[in-house]
Amino acid sequence: MKRICFLVDSIFSIGGVQRVTAVIAKALAVDADVTIVTFDKPEAIDTSLYGLDDDRLSIRFFAYPEVGRMENTLCKAYSALYLKLQMQSSWASRLYGLSSFPPTLRKTLTRELQAGQYDVVIGVHAPLAARLATIRTKLPGTRMIGWIHNSFEALYGKKYLYIGSLRRRHYVYQFRRLDRVVLLCRQDVDAYAAYDPQFSPTFIYNPLTLTPGQLSDGTSHRFLAIGRFSYQHKGFDLLIEAFRLFACHDSEWTLDIVGQGQEENAYRKLISKYRLEDRIVIHPFTNDIQSYYSQAQVYVLSSRWEGMPLVLVEAMSHGLPVVTSDLPVCKEIMGDFGIYFANGDVNGMAQALLTATRINWSAKSRQAVETARRYNIDNIIPQWKALIG
Repeated sequence: MKRICFLVDSIFSIGGVQRVTAVIAKALAVDADVTIVTFDKPEAIDTSLYGLDDDRLSIRFFAYPEVGRMENTLCKAYSALYLKLQMQSSWASRLYGLSSFPPTLRKTLTRELQAGQYDVVIGVHAPLAARLATIRTKLPGTRMIGWIHNSFEALYGKKYLYIGSLRRRHYVYQFRRLDRVVLLCRQDVDAYAAYDPQFSPTFIYNPLTLTPGQLSDGTSHRFLAIGRFSYQHKGFDLLIEAFRLFACHDSEWTLDIVGQGQEENAYRKLISKYRLEDRIVIHPFTNDIQSYYSQAQVYVLSSRWEGMPLVLVEAMSHGLPVVTSDLPVCKEIMGDFGIYFANGDVNGMAQALLTATRINWSAKSRQAVETARRYNIDNIIPQWKALIG
């Protein structure tokens, strides 16, 4: 039986990456030995989250030791030199990968993965994928795979950078050292190919990760948006502004925003500023998110960037038409089904909201359900099995 390891920053926290990792891991565990190695602390965790108490899965909690002062100083010195001199070669990147991941930490992670005797290790997210690249020679019999959940635009675009320009080049050099790298959509594969023709990733769409609840009946006059309240990413500030404009032309529809995070107070202040407390309601995350989809009439995705937004598939599986920013990944997932507006255009979003209230809802709902079926786990997991070998 093949031994597979998912290496994750966190699996016991709320988020789309955690949920899809759990779903893929459980599906592979039907005929493989699957372990999730997580940096979560074992205290006060909810093992039932995402069904992680499944006895087919093994969970290992991992933590790095402290790095000595001298080792830390030497590593930081080279890292600073790399960034200051703006070295762009692959060998300089290799050294930067080692200096930014000190020997004590590399050895500890290597021992953890060697102990598992894994056939495949999947590093979830770009930083952990890059970490695997630095230790791959220490695990010669193990297939190393990076699974990148951020879009190319989020990592490499000009507007929404998670990493600086030198680290962007560094990441590609490291990705090239892995056996395979998995992206979430075809357009990101094309974007990376244009950025670096020597880098050849593949893509696998994320599957629907929940069991749909009751189909919407299309009568509630409620918009729905779901996501983490992180700075700029989900664009809920834009959505509130757009709904204010929409509300000047409509007195019936309301908006439910489900999520939590550091931007919540800013959103509540914006709602209060426009005196929309009776029409926009913020709700905390819930394990029964299906009930919100079932009670909504139209889903709205206002994100400035996305890897692959699971909420689109979830919404469609409940029969919801979708208003969305015109991100390439959204168009790739939904085709002509979506009601699109230009990314970041508040006026365009407001007009799209109005359009959504006037559509042939029943026809759109049927199309939504048909589109969502493409992302059933039974259609996705064979691609993972083929990749793993």
